[in-house]
Amino acid sequence: MKTIYDYNFQNKTALIRVDFNVPLDELLQVTDKTRIQAAAPTIQKVLKDGGKVILMSHLGRPDGIFSKKYSLKSVLPSVSEILGIPVKFANDCIGKEIEEIISVLKNGEVLLLENLRFHKEEEMGDENFVHSLAQLGDIYVNDAFGAAHRAHASTTIIAKLFPNKKCFGHLMTQEIQSIDKILKDGQRPITAILGGVKISSKISIIRNILPVVDHILIGGGMTYTFIKAQGGKIGDSIVENDKLDIALDILEQAEKSKVKIHLPVDVIVADNFREDAQSRLVSIDAIPDGWQGLDIGRFSIERFSNVISSSKTIFWNGPVGVFEFSSFSGGTSAVAEAVAEVTQKGAFSLVGGGDSVAAVKKLGYENKVSYVSTGGGAMLERLEGRELPGIAAIMET
Repeated sequence: MKTIYDYNFQNKTALIRVDFNVPLDELLQVTDKTRIQAAAPTIQKVLKDGGKVILMSHLGRPDGIFSKKYSLKSVLPSVSEILGIPVKFANDCIGKEIEEIISVLKNGEVLLLENLRFHKEEEMGDENFVHSLAQLGDIYVNDAFGAAHRAHASTTIIAKLFPNKKCFGHLMTQEIQSIDKILKDGQRPITAILGGVKISSKISIIRNILPVVDHILIGGGMTYTFIKAQGGKIGDSIVENDKLDIALDILEQAEKSKVKIHLPVDVIVADNFREDAQSRLVSIDAIPDGWQGLDIGRFSIERFSNVISSSKTIFWNGPVGVFEFSSFSGGTSAVAEAVAEVTQKGAFSLVGGGDSVAAVKKLGYENKVSYVSTGGGAMLERLEGRELPGIAAIMET
């Protein structure tokens, strides 16, 4: 696996695919700089070597049409701030004008290209578009893990034109190694914490990780599909009635694989889906009609925490309750605390997926776990066992 640390970029132009698909407010200002910060080590490595950097990324879904709303010019101030140098900007990503700007770019300078998706050819993987991009740099670096599951021009097709001059950036390397610690070489016991609303979105992940994990903790809305499948009363809790058989099959497969699935034993229920709803603690399989489960209860917290505390490797995807409501964030907060504590004692912990990442950030545990993945969809697809085009393209000789 070739990484950026296998190359010396002195007097070379690094064409780096980054993931600057970041959230903007109504004033087009960046509201979360995590992905830009994550790309900094790769950029700084090239600059330290004495090379030049060309950054290319997409932003949003402009469908091949220029829009100020999706211009990467809005991201430019944040990139300059994080790198600590003035970053230049190009009003397009291909063409003679861009080539001329690059021709006078000096070692130690950074150029950010305009949104790749202003050209519909980016998502189409158009060969001519790929060739136009490829001639902008000497070495291709893919550091956009969040887009690694897309076989687009700048993430996959372009790698073919750099047969001996392509590598993973720092972020991509970290992401791959972190997921491999779960799927391939993690220290046991390995525990997966899976939350979120639907079991349907987790079926492939559960089936793929069954051969490698020791424990799976189930929380969030998907809990109630498992409970109903086993004959429990779930009141008005969210449920996927068409997935009851799948839930039972997962439990059966887990037993055959000697994997312990831990479901909550108690739950905090509410009479409405509101922050200020009336609530009470009940058994997970005896939720009254008119009430819905919104968080795991104190006995479940204790059981989950005990499993986590004895784990050496942990993967967490999805909150175990409606953490957005402070009244129902106790379970997710307790899980985060347990993961942080065992991490401090030497365990490896990976947190990934939009809601779980948002939860650890909101609750202040972002820097208390081993790694927080920046690529939700890509991470989940890799955990499902799928080959990601952006990764395969770099691995190919």
